[in-house]
Amino acid sequence: MYYEPGKTQHGLPYDPFKSCVIPRPIGWISTLSHDGVHNLAPFSQFQMLNFRPPYVLFSAGQNTHHHRKDTVVNAERTGEFVWNMATYDLREAVNKSAEEVPPEVDEFDLAGVAKAPSRLVKPCRVAESPVHFECSYYQTVRLPGQGVIGSCDIIFGRVIAIHIKDEVIGKDGKLDVLKIRPIARLGYHEYTSIESIFEMIIPGNNRLAHAGMEGSSAS
Repeated sequence: MYYEPGKTQHGLPYDPFKSCVIPRPIGWISTLSHDGVHNLAPFSQFQMLNFRPPYVLFSAGQNTHHHRKDTVVNAERTGEFVWNMATYDLREAVNKSAEEVPPEVDEFDLAGVAKAPSRLVKPCRVAESPVHFECSYYQTVRLPGQGVIGSCDIIFGRVIAIHIKDEVIGKDGKLDVLKIRPIARLGYHEYTSIESIFEMIIPGNNRLAHAGMEGSSAS
């Protein structure tokens, strides 16, 4: 098949674009409103960027009322947010926190998860999550779009603190990904979880390149 987005029809019952870019890490983002209301929401466009220093981004469309999402507003107004790793054990809480509710609703309570205080920022962390990034807001890039939720806000943040639960760090000093079992977004209403891993090393003897892939302090 062949189609041009926005110009020609794909002829399928569902738009296949989101199902082609997979799997996508989930940005389970917690923020605090200017009025002190806790907010928690998942975003399926999330990614790490540079690592010296570390930056992340998440992309948020508009809500069904044509307004910017609470997470975006909170991050911009307070200058802070937290990323919480979404796992298979927490999948129902992640899904529940995706529900569109008024700004005064605390999604931690809605999702049935506990709050854990952060060290350097005011937004709380999801206590049950094994990994968290405390982030300072950097900037927003707004992309124009079509329809009610077409436009999106891309939020960039600098990671200023990282929390990792000791029990998910293996004897080799690496994160035990199979124990954590992170979930990732596919298309439609579908998700996946990491249940197997394999290793590939870039050919050659470029130690700096290898160290960069490993996240080694030597890189």
